[in-house]
Amino acid sequence: MPDREQIIQLLDKGRDEMHAVAEQLDLDLEVYPGWTKKHLIAHLAGWYDAVLASLQAHVDGEVPATPAARGEDLYNAQTVSERVALSYEQVAAEWEIDRAQLKELVRQMPEEKYRQQMVFPWGETGDVEKLVRDFASHEIFHARDVRKRHLDQES
Repeated sequence: MPDREQIIQLLDKGRDEMHAVAEQLDLDLEVYPGWTKKHLIAHLAGWYDAVLASLQAHVDGEVPATPAARGEDLYNAQTVSERVALSYEQVAAEWEIDRAQLKELVRQMPEEKYRQQMVFPWGETGDVEKLVRDFASHEIFHARDVRKRHLDQES
């Protein structure tokens, strides 16, 4: 079973891959239908918010909210629309701050909470390691997908 630092390294890998892709994209490029770079980063920031809230509720012994229980597409639209008035710089700063907070929460979490089952933001259950691994994989997926769609073609 991987230790916490290995899981955090996976988070860092996802962030590094996404950052490398994001810095190569024009702000106005439509990376997905209706989504620019800002929308994509807002999407990730919104998921960081949800994951942080779930983990904090878990640590505090509370039942976490499941903001994506009605569907990930609905949550994605909501979280992106909440950030539409923000600048790209503001959205990117939130993404960075939330990532740092997530890493710190994982590092400081009591061992028994780290191993316990919990409710994920989308309603699934599992332990903290699975949640963080799934979330890091989500960021890696988007980084690689956007690279393939938009950057690999330019070579």
